[in-house]
Amino acid sequence: MWFKNARAYRLTTSFDFDPEALGAKLAQRAFTPCAKSQALSMGFVPPLGAASDMLVHAAGGRLLLCMKREEKLLPATVVREQLAEKIAAIEAEEARKVYRKERLGMKDEIVQDCLPRAFSRSTLVFAYIDVKAHWIFIDAASAARAEELLNVLRECIGSFPVVLPQVNNAPAASMTAWLAHRKLPEGFTAGDDCELREPGEDGGVVRCRGVDLYSEEVETHLHAGRQVVRLGLTWDERVSLLLAEDLCLKRLKFAEELMKENEDIPEADHAARLDADFALMSDAITALQDRVIALFGGEAG
Repeated sequence: MWFKNARAYRLTTSFDFDPEALGAKLAQRAFTPCAKSQALSMGFVPPLGAASDMLVHAAGGRLLLCMKREEKLLPATVVREQLAEKIAAIEAEEARKVYRKERLGMKDEIVQDCLPRAFSRSTLVFAYIDVKAHWIFIDAASAARAEELLNVLRECIGSFPVVLPQVNNAPAASMTAWLAHRKLPEGFTAGDDCELREPGEDGGVVRCRGVDLYSEEVETHLHAGRQVVRLGLTWDERVSLLLAEDLCLKRLKFAEELMKENEDIPEADHAARLDADFALMSDAITALQDRVIALFGGEAG
């Protein structure tokens, strides 16, 4: 349940659902497995797993939810091979060309025929709404996966206006200056990975991992005009992360001291342990997000 990523969206209006009301809304899209001919199914499940049957877990003014995503795995090569065989057979037997519209129809038929026999893969996407701080944090490395959860949530509750946070100072320029001057903001220490990109839409990308970020190698890239678009950091000796220029907090890793704070809770009381862990984690993520926003001059406009 400890998030591996935190992609934040700013709530632009107050969130007026209490846990019970929100849970009732989410029940409209409770997860159901893929039907035989269904390629993808998404819906909400209890975020505490078997420890609870509630679709919303509330703690400290924050609402934890979890979307389950099941996807049928149908390799494109399988579809292409079967399609090529069908087209070849038609062209040989009927002595005619198979054109695009007919090809697409045949492809759809092959997909529908193969789906019932395809393996499936399930993933859980966690999120929590910080009602007081007006954030929603989604444990998703990609924007596309986060948007999926937001869209399903909107289907349940109607309007849910959110925006990506905008800051006054360009993150890439700021992170580049930190490394160039070998001076990180107070409370942060350098990790051992970064990503640098040349200016321009077609600029090349250099990924450094397991290196000293103040090394001559990284310095050479900076002098060549490349900008830091992802930077490995450790914050307050509590959380290590890869900070991206879109402000996504990637590859989160919480300090053992933080994760062990609830070890005194008996293992048999699984729900209490999960509740306490959520409180610790969400406190850390919300505080880190506020600190990151401040690093870049605060929120714009």
